Amino acid sequence: MKKYNIQFPRIKTGHLGQDEAFFYLQHNNKKEKILFHDYENIYKNQGLYEQLFYERLKCVSPKKVTDALKHVIDVNKDNFSEMRVLDFGAGNGMMGEEIKKTGVSRLVGVDIIGEAKIAADRDRPGTYDEYYVMDFTRLTNEDREAIRSWNLNTLTTVAALGFGDIPPLAFLEALNLINKEGWIAFNIKETFLSNADASGFSKLIKELLFSEYLYINHLERYRHRLSIEGVPLYYFSIICWKNTDVPDSFIKQYIA
Repeated sequence: MKKYNIQFPRIKTGHLGQDEAFFYLQHNNKKEKILFHDYENIYKNQGLYEQLFYERLKCVSPKKVTDALKHVIDVNKDNFSEMRVLDFGAGNGMMGEEIKKTGVSRLVGVDIIGEAKIAADRDRPGTYDEYYVMDFTRLTNEDREAIRSWNLNTLTTVAALGFGDIPPLAFLEALNLINKEGWIAFNIKETFLSNADASGFSKLIKELLFSEYLYINHLERYRHRLSIEGVPLYYFSIICWKNTDVPDSFIKQYIA
C-alpha cells in the first residue's frame, strides 16, 4: 500500500476542534491543505484515510464498537447470524469490515457521498451486500422502500455523528428504517452527553437515550483516537435496544 507524506500544522496556542483540524499532503510536488472532514478528497487517495486516522492517530472505534455490540449480543443470547445490519455513514468500509467478521446475515452500507462508495468498492470489495449513496434528509418513498426491503434489524454508525456530518433528522430516519425491535450501535464524542453542550445533536442524543424509544444496554467511555497535538479524544460507545419507532411528533422538532 502506498505511503503518503502527511504533515500536521504547528498549533501555536490552544488546539483545533475536530471539525477544524487539517493536515498537509505533500504529493506531485505540491503541498495540499486538507480538512479532516473533507472525506471526498481523502477517499480519492487509496489508503490515505487509514494512514491518517488509524496509523498516525491510532483510531480504534470500529473495533471498539463492534466488540461492544458483540458482547451485548452474546449476553442477550442473540445470534449474529440473524443480524441484518445497516452501516450508516459507512465511508470506505472500515466499520463494515469489522462487522463482517462477526458473521452477520446481511450488511448494507449507506453514505451521502459517492466517493465513499467508490472507495469501499475499491478497498473492501464484497464487504457489503449493497451500498447506497443517499441523503437521509431528502429520502424519497422509493429510497425508503429500497432500505426496508432488506428487513434490517441492526443499525451501526461509527465516527460519523455530530460535527454536521450526519444531521439529527438523518439519524432519526435511519433509526426508523430499522425494524421496530432491533439493535442500535454507535459512538459519540464525550462532550455530546454533557449538560454544557446545547447543540441540536447533543439534545437529540440525550432525549433519545432517556426515552421509551431506546433502552441502553452498554455505555463505555474510551479513547477514540489522538488529536493532531497528541491529546487523547474520548468518546462513548453506546449499544441500545430499539423498542419502537420514533414518532413524527418527536421528529418534527429536528426538521430544518
